[in-house]
Amino acid sequence: MQLKGLVRFFTILLIIYSLYQLSFTWFVRNHEKKLEKSAKSYIASNYPAAATKYAANKDSQELYQLSLDSIYRNRLTRLKDSTKDETITYGITGAISYQKAKQEELNLGLDLQGGMNVTMEVEMNGLIKTLASNSKDPNFLKALDNANLRKKNSDANFIRLFAEEYKKVAPGSKMATLFATTSNDGVKVTDSDDKVISYLETQAKTAFDNTARLITTRIDKFGVAQPNINADATKQTINVELPGVQDRERVRKNLQASANLQFWEVYNLSELGASITKADEIFFAQNNGKAVTTDSVASKVDSTAIAATNSKPDTSKAVAATDTNQKDQLKQLAGQNKTTPTPSATNQEAEAKKHLGGWIGFSVDQQGRPQVDLEGHEVGSIGIVSIKDTGRVSQILNTPAIKTQFPADVVWMYGIPEKNTPAVTLYAIKTYGREKARLEGETITNAGYDFDQTGKTSVSLEMNNAGARIWGDMTGANKNRHIAIVVDNMVYSAPKVNEAITGGRSSISGNFTTEEAQDLSNILKIGKLPAPAKIVAEETVGPTLGAQAIRGGLMSFTISFLVIFALMLVYYNSAGLVANIALILNLLFTVGVLAGFGFTLTAPGIAGLVLTIGMAVDTNVIIYERIKEELRKGKSYLAAINDGYNRSLPPVLDGHVTTLITAIILFYFGLGPVKGFATTQIIGLLLSLFCGILVSRWVTDWFTNKNRHLKYFSNISNTIERKSNFKFIEFRKTAYIISAIVLGLGIATIFNGFDYGVEFNGGRSYKIAFDKKVNVEQVRNDLRTAFNTENPIIKTIGDASTLDITTSYLIDNPNTVLADSLVATKLYQGLKNHLPANTTWENFNVNHNKGSKKILPTISDDLKKGALKATIIALIAIFIYIFIRFRNWRYSLGTIFSLMHDSLVMLIIFSFARKFVPFPLEIDQHFIAALLTVIGFSMNDTVVIFDRIREDSRLYPNMDQKALINKAVNETLSRTIMTSLTVFLTILILFLFGGEVTKGFAFAMLIGVITGIYSTVFVAAPVLVDLKGGIRKKKEHIDIHAPKKAQPAK
Repeated sequence: MQLKGLVRFFTILLIIYSLYQLSFTWFVRNHEKKLEKSAKSYIASNYPAAATKYAANKDSQELYQLSLDSIYRNRLTRLKDSTKDETITYGITGAISYQKAKQEELNLGLDLQGGMNVTMEVEMNGLIKTLASNSKDPNFLKALDNANLRKKNSDANFIRLFAEEYKKVAPGSKMATLFATTSNDGVKVTDSDDKVISYLETQAKTAFDNTARLITTRIDKFGVAQPNINADATKQTINVELPGVQDRERVRKNLQASANLQFWEVYNLSELGASITKADEIFFAQNNGKAVTTDSVASKVDSTAIAATNSKPDTSKAVAATDTNQKDQLKQLAGQNKTTPTPSATNQEAEAKKHLGGWIGFSVDQQGRPQVDLEGHEVGSIGIVSIKDTGRVSQILNTPAIKTQFPADVVWMYGIPEKNTPAVTLYAIKTYGREKARLEGETITNAGYDFDQTGKTSVSLEMNNAGARIWGDMTGANKNRHIAIVVDNMVYSAPKVNEAITGGRSSISGNFTTEEAQDLSNILKIGKLPAPAKIVAEETVGPTLGAQAIRGGLMSFTISFLVIFALMLVYYNSAGLVANIALILNLLFTVGVLAGFGFTLTAPGIAGLVLTIGMAVDTNVIIYERIKEELRKGKSYLAAINDGYNRSLPPVLDGHVTTLITAIILFYFGLGPVKGFATTQIIGLLLSLFCGILVSRWVTDWFTNKNRHLKYFSNISNTIERKSNFKFIEFRKTAYIISAIVLGLGIATIFNGFDYGVEFNGGRSYKIAFDKKVNVEQVRNDLRTAFNTENPIIKTIGDASTLDITTSYLIDNPNTVLADSLVATKLYQGLKNHLPANTTWENFNVNHNKGSKKILPTISDDLKKGALKATIIALIAIFIYIFIRFRNWRYSLGTIFSLMHDSLVMLIIFSFARKFVPFPLEIDQHFIAALLTVIGFSMNDTVVIFDRIREDSRLYPNMDQKALINKAVNETLSRTIMTSLTVFLTILILFLFGGEVTKGFAFAMLIGVITGIYSTVFVAAPVLVDLKGGIRKKKEHIDIHAPKKAQPAK
């Protein structure tokens, strides 16, 4: 073996590097265990146990335990912060602190420790509007709308989509006229459309980079350890992983906030009284209503009866507190509908819904006059609206016939929802026809949080000189009126102005917690996003589910390793020891490289490690089988080893390259944990080549130099190989009939359908654990009622005590933060009858909601297209590679037939067996990962047989084609069985012990491995016989590199 010293050097270097990198994880874990023990000791010393404090009340115990858990987490966080500079180990550079070691430890994905994974799409619609000075050109607006519609079902560049649509709606117009005004000479009126597109793409790239930077800065404020942020400018998406995060609502709210701060004047209810009355009459007529009842709220809003009472303002305070009457109304609305409505009550509600007052609780008192505060000044809100009705109310108020009844500059906005209150406040914003407010966030120089005179948390703002002047003018002109402080089109507060504010200071008041106030001040201080980003895909995993995934992954990994270790020793005798050494080093190097380069280990990543165990020994199986053949030919031990390694190199490289092709494609198209699987597989495959070929050869030579010849034969292998003389090609007609049946069933799947995962359907999916088995149909009925007749999809996981619930309810609602909160609340309400008595929302969220996933329709379409592209690209890439390697399109075609056969069988099983198996069979990203992996794995066996067919055709140029292929298949049968068996056993163990996270993936892989053997032997090889010219018979067609006078080995 050449370069033996270099191989030895790199092997030792990789061992030291891997152990060094993994040592950080060990030291960090030990340090954190001490901190956890200290935090638990603190809780035990200072707080009584739940069972002791509330011995006779289980409900109180649960609530108290939740409080203790929160205190424990806060205590642990403080301990970690206080010891971040403490030295816990020593490295190459000297002393290493806990914080430094934490950065170097092996990253665990959110599916292993709980947390959130979100994919955000940066929207360019607003950017284009800004660059066009908010043009009102109808062609411009029409082109934008059309581009938005196309973007929903396309992953194309939005700038290009807009340009194409503008050319359609305005074929003779130049785009430069739209953007020349505000481009600072970036665009001239005479510029071509291509130059304008280039300018827009440059601006979009800058905006995307700035948005990604600002979001990264926000994430740093969360205090999450090891966040993983990946920005993809080509797809205009930002993928964020936040392991261990607990407050999901906080993350959603802060990541999606554009931080677009605006100060607007508002219309009072008295100013819109006549408009509301006219609008109500039109709405009533549109709904074929009857006579207006005296109880109608709309009738109370009579413009002739409305009068605002003036009183002397209190100048001691610049901004008054929000009126408490509104909060009383919110509470009153929250308490409605607690009893089952009678038929008459239902009819009354239906009648009320024919009036605006049936949808909006107008801010009037019992006499129908506008509500006033304690000083007699009118409140700034129009009314309150139930959260579930916000979409409908917005639609009503923006109906052309109704909209024209109000001042042209009115824009309707909602206040932020208060916790545990199912209603929001409605405001009428006075815009004066402007899209940009007179005072906006760019004038803010600093933001922080403080406490007002009543002890409530507020957000303080400081402005520059220009902002201070405008703020002074606005407050001076609006004494005793309200000014709405708006962030991202939601009114955070609308304080009353008591006097002009000239110091450039203001504050946002509201029912903020300290954390909420801190978050708001942070995002306002960091700045407005140049292009807003919304969450289009989201997955949350509870810490309990993460712990289960770790246990299942480690168990399957350990059992797989022990089984394969024993199998290699039993089948290959002492030579199996060398294969096992290579396997151990391969796994060590893979995990070490993952830790060293900062990659994240996910649950599918552990599945990738388990699969690596099976595939890593395949290299040695192919080499050992070749060495055994050379030994049977009578060659010496050293000659057999040399020829075995040399002649095994082409099929080993081919198998790894084809599998790498599919893994790289999966890495490019996959998201989140699936990308983690592809990463692990790629690293494992590359290191498998190094360990399987170079390290195993070095170890073998070491034994040889010690005059210790390894034994490659065993009784089991001799028994199998002695009987391998089967007539495979003669069976091909039967195989073709089976393949025709498979094709027919594959076509039938189109009509039978599939269960698509939430990634491909869009929607929200929740994994809910119950204390006992539940009636699935009853759960479905209760959720259907909670989701306003929207029928949820429910699948059992294991037994009926754990359910996977998917719903599309409110998935198209543009206000995703509000919709997320409402759907979660509805889910809790629908499941309440199936949970333990008195289960609170907090208890449900912590103990029963084990994880959730959200995919908006936009990204689900992209994922479906991406999955299809990935599969097609993989097949094309393999076709081309096989053609290049074998210089014959028939080999490529036989390969594609085989792979299509494997794919069809997997689709058939997932279509027809989905209603019978006790676990979900869904077409999702994990299925695509399994499909691409099977395609790559199936190629291993196919390439080995094809290589032997090519080699034998050179050695036996006059042999009959059928006999030649039978000979090649039989000669490679032992390695086909062994390579498939090793992978099959590891996947079976993963299926049995790996947990629910990887069960669907493992099941698909099991099917693929079994069908892969069949298709390789009975589909790929026989195709060469029936495609004329598949194997050259004549001597003049033999490869010029073949021996001129090759004779069969004796």
